[in-house]
Amino acid sequence: MNDQATTPRAFLHIGLPKTGTTYLQSILWGHPEELRDQGLLLPGNHRRHLLASLDVREVAGLSLRPGNTEHPWQDLLDEASAWPGDFLVTHEFFASASPAQVRRMVDDLAAYDVHVVITARSVANLFPSRWQEWVKNGGRKSIDDYPPRDEYRPQDNWGWGSFDLADVLTRWSQVIDPSRIHVIAVDRTDEPGLLWERFASVVGVDTSAIDHIDESVNTTLGVVEVELLRRINRHLSEFRSPGDRGHWIRRELAEGGWMPRRRAPIRVGPAKRADLLARSERALELLSDGGYDVVGSLHAFRPRDDSSRRHPDDVTSEEMLGSATRLVAEMLSEIRRLARENEKLRNPR
Repeated sequence: MNDQATTPRAFLHIGLPKTGTTYLQSILWGHPEELRDQGLLLPGNHRRHLLASLDVREVAGLSLRPGNTEHPWQDLLDEASAWPGDFLVTHEFFASASPAQVRRMVDDLAAYDVHVVITARSVANLFPSRWQEWVKNGGRKSIDDYPPRDEYRPQDNWGWGSFDLADVLTRWSQVIDPSRIHVIAVDRTDEPGLLWERFASVVGVDTSAIDHIDESVNTTLGVVEVELLRRINRHLSEFRSPGDRGHWIRRELAEGGWMPRRRAPIRVGPAKRADLLARSERALELLSDGGYDVVGSLHAFRPRDDSSRRHPDDVTSEEMLGSATRLVAEMLSEIRRLARENEKLRNPR
């Protein structure tokens, strides 16, 4: 716990996506009172942090989002200013902020000792999961054509700037001293709960008072199912808003229990692999020599062998047909259940 007689700390947990952020946020949002008891404020709510990340990065269309979208970043600051201790903001969409946007955040936090927390792993290991998440949110391009654009835009939630560790470190360290950028290694072979313990050690929380949860928070599709979903997305032209795509395509279709669950891992093509290896090497160089606070082993940032994995282009029509027929059967069963439920409500007798 931070000594409250000293300058309070502002922790900005900025991702990266697909590095246990949902797992960590589930613990944090499940125990806000316990965190307050330990001197750490989690202002607002989960959605407010999402909106604040869009606000800071000047994302167009913020006002069209559901709920109160007026100055969400300032709302978090106002709540924190009435709190005497440390506070934490957490959302992976902050990662793609530009140096100028980071500077504005730091200026807004002039009364605090600002620390950045990045949960991270090799971009080569992360990339297939990031592509899958994009497909689950309506993406239509193949894995070797992702991200949808190469150029950096701070408003882009899905571009390189949101998950290429070297790029993120380079931008944020232009404003914040590397010694105050804490990079937590995420390794799928780690013991359960180790990520939470590492995160808690950085933000000054005693884990004995807060139970960690099962780390399997996100739903993962196999190579056949994600390729099937990508092709389905081509026909979902009416699902345009982020809310529509997030609710209906990701939560209902991809994660609603209808898709078959075969966790066959995914690889990229040779050209994309070479690019990812170069990006991973650049991140390793920065972490080794850049003065960043690395929590855990650098091994987590080394690309693993993906030769045993399958490329989505290798998925056969027969495999997709098998998954599609099971999907239709599951959806029809659910439609029947809902129809019967509706009939009972209309005719209770």
